[in-house]
Amino acid sequence: MTRKRLKLDAMSGGLPIRRIHDLAQEVEDAGFSGLWMTEGGRSAYNLCTAAALATDHLELGTAIAVAFPRSPMITAQSAWELQEATGGRFVLGLGTQVKAHIERRYASAFEHPGPRIREYVLAVKAIFRAFRGIEPLAFAGDFYSFSLLPDMWSPGAIDVADPPVYVAAVNPWMCAMIGEVADGVHVHPLHSVRYIEEIVAPAIAPSRRMCAVDMIRCRLPL
Repeated sequence: MTRKRLKLDAMSGGLPIRRIHDLAQEVEDAGFSGLWMTEGGRSAYNLCTAAALATDHLELGTAIAVAFPRSPMITAQSAWELQEATGGRFVLGLGTQVKAHIERRYASAFEHPGPRIREYVLAVKAIFRAFRGIEPLAFAGDFYSFSLLPDMWSPGAIDVADPPVYVAAVNPWMCAMIGEVADGVHVHPLHSVRYIEEIVAPAIAPSRRMCAVDMIRCRLPL
């Protein structure tokens, strides 16, 4: 029988930056595996930065950061800097949010959210490769195109692996897309083991690119 390790994470968001700094220390000292930052009235990236400066071992990530109001370049740069600051402990978790918030709160485009977030992930990963100097920045898609990255505008290579990219999903199409292009899936906080076994895992399995669903990350709100 295959043994699977259970990681227990905490989830927070909405607190002032100084409070997150203290909370992250408390979460790490309590023995949690990770701390995920939600994005509501405060930036998930700013909260992760405060947590990064307060911890040494705790995994940190966004669960989720809203993708569409930010250019993939802005997202990639924020994730790259957090991965460097944490020494490789950061996970970039992205989500589409819902149409009303994207169009009416952020004044951003929401059309074709599934294909758009798929291309968004591919663009972020192409930008990571350009930051690392593996290839020039040359990404052209239906929603995003990038072709300019002078050296002075690039953060440059870092000494740890690229940040893993997780995407939030509920329906089978999104799960399958994540299995194709991303590194992990954020299931809805209100889920069951049956939902993981019968909906998420079968949708992801055909691509066989990633196995994040083999480890259910239990997030406890704080």
